[in-house]
Amino acid sequence: MAFGITKPPAWYWIVAAVALLWSLMGCFACYSQLTMSAADFAKLPAAQQETWRAMPAWVKADYAAAVLASLIGSVGLLVRRRWARLFFAVSLIAVVLQFGWVFLVSPVLTLVGPSAVAFPVVIFALTALFLWFAGMAVRHAWVR
Repeated sequence: MAFGITKPPAWYWIVAAVALLWSLMGCFACYSQLTMSAADFAKLPAAQQETWRAMPAWVKADYAAAVLASLIGSVGLLVRRRWARLFFAVSLIAVVLQFGWVFLVSPVLTLVGPSAVAFPVVIFALTALFLWFAGMAVRHAWVR
């Protein structure tokens, strides 16, 4: 232990790596959606097209903020910095805002049905888990 920092267990690195991979996949998905060509957009199911057309710019920006904050938080875990928790908190807030719009305002539930909820629940749960994990890293002094 140097300067009040404790060596994290081996599984810490596994969780941090999983968080990074998950965040990179989120960034790729966001980039792919935001830069989709008209031809690719036309290939989407009608319900997805209608939901995407209805989405205001602030929700798209929020989506980008959610995945970027998660990526920064993941890097923070890998370099063992306590600010990782802050970025996962920002990401979780952005996820709640994004899916709040998706499920409370957009037509997705009417168009797709309850099955549209499954993956967003996974996204919310993993974001909350990574926030909790970053908090645990702070409490155990695995980060500085």
